[in-house]
Amino acid sequence: MPDGYRYGRVLLKLSGEALMGDAGYGIDPKVIDSLAVEIKEVVDDGVQVAIVVGGGNFFRGVAGSANGMDRAQADYIGMLATVMNALALQDGLERAGVVSRVQSAIEMHQVAETYIRLRAIRHMEKGRVVIFAAGTGNPYFTTDTTAALRACEIDADCMMKATKVDGIYDSDPAKNPDAARYEKISYLDVLTKELNVMDAAAISLCKDNDMPLLVFNLTAPGNIRRALKGDNVGTLVY
Repeated sequence: MPDGYRYGRVLLKLSGEALMGDAGYGIDPKVIDSLAVEIKEVVDDGVQVAIVVGGGNFFRGVAGSANGMDRAQADYIGMLATVMNALALQDGLERAGVVSRVQSAIEMHQVAETYIRLRAIRHMEKGRVVIFAAGTGNPYFTTDTTAALRACEIDADCMMKATKVDGIYDSDPAKNPDAARYEKISYLDVLTKELNVMDAAAISLCKDNDMPLLVFNLTAPGNIRRALKGDNVGTLVY
């Protein structure tokens, strides 16, 4: 375990929306660059980092199917969107001086490695950041479920879900000014109170495999490092 850190190997879940910044669509290079600097800080300290990125800044399978598309086909398009995000993130990390690899659940040899669990772990042990793209490779599974699955597969110490709010609240803080933030909450409570953290499949995967989940605010600079050191910057789900 790196000095001063509570978690030595972590899976970071980024939404596609997080990468588009204030733009309504696509990728904001400034967001990528600031993310890369924050990730570099913890990697340089010896933390092993893997990332799962969503594709909502380009395409959402659920939205596509709601508009009449075949759900499986729409989900495959969404998976390809995550590959574009993964490559953009890799570019930002490499420019910041962080060696990284993209592993895709859908084979595309020209741009990414194929997902192989032990190879991913070996990359991390060598100090490389691994970005998992194309979801699980299967339709009907969200990238949150992918993140929970990959976190368990690589034996991460915790899964971090980056959001725009500083944790989990008992109601929507944007609509209710009196909403209270949880510092800690059990997976059972998340499910029974129907708190909109992740989909039930992702929550169940984490719960069944004792994978702690840290929900934190990505927009505050330095939060990734603080969260990994155990500071009170979000909500811990256990």
